[in-house]
Amino acid sequence: MSFELNGMQADLRTAKLDGWLFYDFRGRDPIALRILDLPGAMRTRRWFYFVPAKGTPKKLVHKIETQSLAAVPGDTLYYSGQDDLRKNLKKMLGRAKRVAMQYSPMNAIPYVAMVDAGTVELVKSCGVKVETSADLVQKYEACWTPLQLETHLTAGKTIDRIVQEAFALAAKRVREKNPIAEHELQQWILAEFAKADLMTEEGPDVAVNAHASDPHYAPSAERATAIKEGDLLLLDVWGKMKTAGSVYYDISWVGYLGAKVPEKYAKVFAVLVAARDKAVELIRSSVAAGKPVQGWQVDQAARGVVEKAGFGKYFIHRTGHNIGTAVHGNGVNMDGMETHDIRHLIVRTCNSIEPGIYLPEFGMRSEVNVYVGEKEARVTGAVQKEILALLA
Repeated sequence: MSFELNGMQADLRTAKLDGWLFYDFRGRDPIALRILDLPGAMRTRRWFYFVPAKGTPKKLVHKIETQSLAAVPGDTLYYSGQDDLRKNLKKMLGRAKRVAMQYSPMNAIPYVAMVDAGTVELVKSCGVKVETSADLVQKYEACWTPLQLETHLTAGKTIDRIVQEAFALAAKRVREKNPIAEHELQQWILAEFAKADLMTEEGPDVAVNAHASDPHYAPSAERATAIKEGDLLLLDVWGKMKTAGSVYYDISWVGYLGAKVPEKYAKVFAVLVAARDKAVELIRSSVAAGKPVQGWQVDQAARGVVEKAGFGKYFIHRTGHNIGTAVHGNGVNMDGMETHDIRHLIVRTCNSIEPGIYLPEFGMRSEVNVYVGEKEARVTGAVQKEILALLA
């Protein structure tokens, strides 16, 4: 069992919730499966697991799958038909009035919106109010162990080095009049990952000029584009160690294939640096003061700088995302645009800060990772202050 029952129940009481109701049908809620640490088993029917704020947990399983929740503690109720399910679901919930589920009002935080609308209606019909489990999920899904932090820092040192070497390679090939293509440079980075025992599920992103105006541009051999003198080059690189439980490191840097960075590029990047640093400082000062800060507030801090500089309509995504064993984790996002993330940044979590400006002719982004410790928040790797003049 990955969760400690007494601790979870204490969290529920702190949140003034009567319980946490887990539900799944055919693996639709991977969050429930991970938090409950359920081993593989045949689960072809709906199941519910209720952890009350006080007392003994209860399970509701189908009569042909009586052992589907055997790995977790609690008393078991059974159903076969619809009437049995509804009757025993109501019995399971008892006097509970406020229950958390993997639900998000208006789908505000889609990362936790795993329970379908019909099941929410079914639970509400039992006389309970369904609340979002978003804050609870963050604690159980997004908090790092000390060992995970070490994997992040170790991966970060290697990735910082590989990024600088990738820029150097692009510059070398330009000087040799033999430009390297975006896809070729991407594959070179992946080869360096393999040498360093790092992995990534996708990427990295290697993009020049207008290609960098697509935040999720993916270079390919079929549309090979050479990196030439005078090009603006964006590298967005993320990866983690191959050891089990490792967490990602995720950064974006910008270089210019020339001896001096043109003013039009330097001006835009200076805005991004100011926006990035404004967001980082808000997190740092809030953590130092013991003052909770919400994801949308961090986004607002960065976005305000970009908007004041006149580039607001070109900043088309959130300021940052949670980082975990997946590069986009299930903790709070720095988001007041795509969603309105009211979750607080909590201790032992990490997120990216990555404002971007995407003009028609070129795009750029500056990304760092910020780890929230017990008493301070810190950037975990190298920080870019200006565009690299790669042929200087």
